[in-house]
Amino acid sequence: MFAAKPTSRFVYLTVTLLLLLSFFVSITAYETSDGNGDGEDEFEGIEELIALDEEEESQQNQGSHVKSTEAEVIVKAQRIVLELNSDNTKRIIDGNEGGNIAQGIGESSLMSKLDAERHPKTASSLGISGFPTLLLFTNGTSQPYTGGFSSEEIVIWVRKKTGVPVIRINSVTEAEEFLKKHHMFAIGLFKKFVGREYEEFVKAATSHNEIQFVEVNDIEVAKVLFPNIKPNSLFLGLVKSEMERYTTYEGTFEMDQILDFLDYNKFPLVTILTELNSIKVYSSPVKFQVFVFAKADAFKNLLNLLQDVARKFVSKIMIVYVDITEDNLAKPFLTLFGLEDSEDTIVTAFDNKISSKYLLESDPTPSKIEEFCSGLLQGTLSPHFRSQAIPDNKEESVQIVVGKTFDNLVLSGDKNVLLEVYSPWCIDCETTSKQMKKLAKHFKGLDNLIFARIDASANEHPKLKVDDYPTLLFYKADDKSNPIKLSTKSSSKDLAAFINKNIGVQDQVSKDEL
Repeated sequence: MFAAKPTSRFVYLTVTLLLLLSFFVSITAYETSDGNGDGEDEFEGIEELIALDEEEESQQNQGSHVKSTEAEVIVKAQRIVLELNSDNTKRIIDGNEGGNIAQGIGESSLMSKLDAERHPKTASSLGISGFPTLLLFTNGTSQPYTGGFSSEEIVIWVRKKTGVPVIRINSVTEAEEFLKKHHMFAIGLFKKFVGREYEEFVKAATSHNEIQFVEVNDIEVAKVLFPNIKPNSLFLGLVKSEMERYTTYEGTFEMDQILDFLDYNKFPLVTILTELNSIKVYSSPVKFQVFVFAKADAFKNLLNLLQDVARKFVSKIMIVYVDITEDNLAKPFLTLFGLEDSEDTIVTAFDNKISSKYLLESDPTPSKIEEFCSGLLQGTLSPHFRSQAIPDNKEESVQIVVGKTFDNLVLSGDKNVLLEVYSPWCIDCETTSKQMKKLAKHFKGLDNLIFARIDASANEHPKLKVDDYPTLLFYKADDKSNPIKLSTKSSSKDLAAFINKNIGVQDQVSKDEL
């Protein structure tokens, strides 16, 4: 349930999947299922990789002192995966040698790997240009892998792409065996496997690459998979390995609606962000997302309370936990709020429909988090804009503006403002900054003109929208809502001439040589 350190499940998953994900090609020679079997036997080889992964995870969770070494895991996996080279690749893809091997081991899917560094010409002939690359070949034609990166997700994707989008379960025994292997699935109960509703169900199963679909026509079999199912001739539900394990679909049997139901309900009440699921979280159709950043111990104490909050916003708000000590996961988000060095529990939110972000500025108690979620849903939260601390500008010829002072120094005053918008990593900004200092010295003594600069990488304001650095903006005293953008390639004399013209003073270029 809790996020593991990089040295735990992620390492073993990487080792187990190395034979699939690093420089590999998945070769498939298959026979079309007649729809009467459960479709499971065809993927025993891939599922052996899942078993290796789960074995390592189980040993870790139980604190076992007798763990398989990484080498042992790889050796086990190598017995399942065929090594490709420049001599055998074409034969295997064409289905000759591959077909024989597949028949010999009683499988219709053959997994293989290709070391692209050792066999660059072969990799090039397959169109491999980046790593890792995972390809599926069916009847000699390749398609790139587009599924998730857990072993179970790989199995589901391969199964669906090779013509088995739905597994039919015919008995209680088959249902019990299925439950041992699958953590999440959609179950459809039909009186007969025909008709418009069934066709929409299969279309949804074919389209959705992440979740395994199963079909049954016996209520007793269905109860094994979905115990609280109501006797009915037509039913669809989602089963997850989470506290909220069973979710019933109440819409009409239309493919798009079924897909929406799955995408809005496939995540747990509180999703733990990892390297493996991050893309799915970011691309979720649930556009209101609340992120809780905390250390593992603090999260453990918060989890049950967060789940209680999440139940009140199911399918409307996604609550995500991020281990604040995992820099590669936490810092990209915390930097958006200027809180990348914080070690305290932080609660933020994002409205991905309008690209707005929010920060809970009170103590992150469950009641405050619930209130925060309600405000997010109702649109009553004030967006958060980054700001550095307010600086002391007494001795500065070019005033330092931060997010908190942008209104007072730039927008609200009755003076003209020449603003330099820069970023620390901008190479050309240094030249513009020197120009600003020269101009500030040249126009020193004018009461109606302010020279200022703002670091846009650390400060934000809703009325400051700049993408290029450096940028020079001139805010006229009588029209602050329409700043004039100046060319940063202009000479100091040209800029001085522009200022003279717009603030109504005599030409002062001769006062100081610019």
